[in-house]
Amino acid sequence: MRSATPKVLHTLAGRSMLGHALASAQALEPGRVVVVIRHEREKVAAHVAEIAPDALLADQDAIPGTGRAVQVAMTRLDAAAQAGAVVALDQPGEAGSASGVLVEGAVVVIAGDVPLLDAGTLGELLAAHHADGNAVTVLTTELQDATGYGRILREPGTGDVLGIVEHKDASDEQREIREINSSIYVFDAGVLRGALGRLGRDNAQGEVYLTDVLAIARGDGGHVRALRTEDPFVVEGVNDRVQLSALRAELNRRLLEDWMREGVTVVDPATTWVDVDVELEQDVTLLPGTQLHGATVVRSGATVGPDTTLTDVEVGPGATVTRTHGSLAVIGEKASVGPYAYLRPGTVLGRKGKIGTFVETKNAQIGEGSKVPHLSYIGDATIGDHSNVGAASVTVNYDGVNKHRTTIGSHARTGADNMFVAPVTVGDGAYTGAGSVIRRDVPAGALGVSAGAQRNIEGWVVRSRAGTPAAQAAQRAGGPTPSDELSPQARAELQRAATAARGIPVTPPPSLPDQPAHLSEPERGSGSGSTDSKDA
Repeated sequence: MRSATPKVLHTLAGRSMLGHALASAQALEPGRVVVVIRHEREKVAAHVAEIAPDALLADQDAIPGTGRAVQVAMTRLDAAAQAGAVVALDQPGEAGSASGVLVEGAVVVIAGDVPLLDAGTLGELLAAHHADGNAVTVLTTELQDATGYGRILREPGTGDVLGIVEHKDASDEQREIREINSSIYVFDAGVLRGALGRLGRDNAQGEVYLTDVLAIARGDGGHVRALRTEDPFVVEGVNDRVQLSALRAELNRRLLEDWMREGVTVVDPATTWVDVDVELEQDVTLLPGTQLHGATVVRSGATVGPDTTLTDVEVGPGATVTRTHGSLAVIGEKASVGPYAYLRPGTVLGRKGKIGTFVETKNAQIGEGSKVPHLSYIGDATIGDHSNVGAASVTVNYDGVNKHRTTIGSHARTGADNMFVAPVTVGDGAYTGAGSVIRRDVPAGALGVSAGAQRNIEGWVVRSRAGTPAAQAAQRAGGPTPSDELSPQARAELQRAATAARGIPVTPPPSLPDQPAHLSEPERGSGSGSTDSKDA
C-alpha cells in the first residue's frame, strides 16, 4: 500500500477492511472470534479493541505464511476454551479437569483484506459445509485473469477439491485454470488441528501454506469441496490503492442500488457516496455531490444536497439541507439548512427552524421555528422558539480562557450586526437594536440598544479626500466646495495662494526670530520677582 497505515486499516464506505471482515464474521454469531496480528501490531490491536472489544488477539511470530497464522489462532482458541472450562469448574457441580478441552465444530477462516465479503455469502458457505459433512469447504470464483491467485485443482467426475496450488508454484498447465482460491474456508476443528501440525515450508516462497491442509485432509479420507460464487467482487482482495479504489466504488454502487430499491431517490449515483452504517428512509432524495458518512440518519421526505457532506448527523422528516458541511448535529423536522452552512458538533436545530447562508453553529440549541438566516456565528448558545437572529450576528463566547454561553429567549428579535458578549441573556419577546454590542442581560420585552447617537460631519469627503471621484460626485450633488466649511485662517491661506498664482505681489507675513528671546532670570529673594510655591 506504500503507507504508514497498515493495509487492513485502510477504509472504504466508512469502515476499515478489517472492520468489514469482522462484521461478516460476527453476523454468523460465532462462539469466539480471533484476529491474527503481526505487521504494525500496536495499531491493529488498538483498532480491534475499538471496533470489536470481545475479539481475541493472536500474535504471529517471524514464521511467514497463512498456515502459521492459523496455527497461532487455533492455539489461542484452544486456550480460551480451556480458560472457559476452568471458570465453569469453579461453579457448583462435579469436579473435573479442563486440560483436555479443545475447540470443536466449524472454524471459519477469513482474509482481512477481502472487504466485499458479505454475511450472506459466508452463511451459504457455512451451510454447505454442514450439509455435506465436509472436512474442509473453500469459497472460490472464476476470473478472466487469475494471475497471482492460487488455483483450485478438482477431481475429474466428482468435482471434489484435490488441492490448491499457489501461482508461483503452479505449472504452466495449472496456470491456465481460471477458478481461484479466495482464502476463505470452513474447517472441521479436529481436522484442522491435526493437519496444522504436519505443515512444512517446502515451497517457492518458504512459507507455511494453509492451502496444504486441504490435501492433507483429503489424504486422510475427508471430503474437501468448494462453493463457487458467481460474484468475483465478493472474494477480491486488496494489495494496492488502485484495487482499494475499485472496490470502494463497487461497494458504494451496491449500497446505493440497495437504497434505491428501498425507495430512496439518488439523482446522480456517480457523485453520491454513502457509508455502510448510514440509515435512509423511504422518499429521501439525495442530490448530486452528496456524501453521507458515519452513523448519519436521514428521515422520510428529507432532501440532502447538492454538494453536502454530513458525518454522524440526524436529518429529520421533510428537512432540506443544501450545500452544507455538518458533523454530530441534529436537524429537526421540516427544518432548512444552507446553502453554505457549517454545522459543528452539538448543533440542534428545532422543527421548522432555519440555519441560512454562511452561518456557522457549534454547541447551539436553536428552538422550533427559530431562524439564523445569514452571515452569523452562533456558538455555545441556546435560542428559544420562534426567534429571529439578525444578519451578521456573533455570540462572543470565548474570553481567551473559558467558553461562555449566550441565551436568547422565545419570540425574540435581535438586530443585524449584533455582538452578544457571553455570558449574557436576552429575554423572551425582547428586541435589540441594529449594531448593538449586548454586554448586559436584556429583560423580557425590553429593547436593548448600545449604539451612540449618529453624528454627520458635513463636507468631510470634499475636504479630506479632495480630487477623488467621491469628492467630485459630492460636489456634483450640490455638496460644499473645498473652500466651504473651512476656518477663516484656512480660507485666508487659500486666498493668498490664489493671488500668488495670478502674479500679484503678496505682503509676506511678519518674520519671526529663529530662537525665542532670552528671558532674564529674576533675582532670588526680591519681593516683586519671587513666586510663592504654595500659589504656584
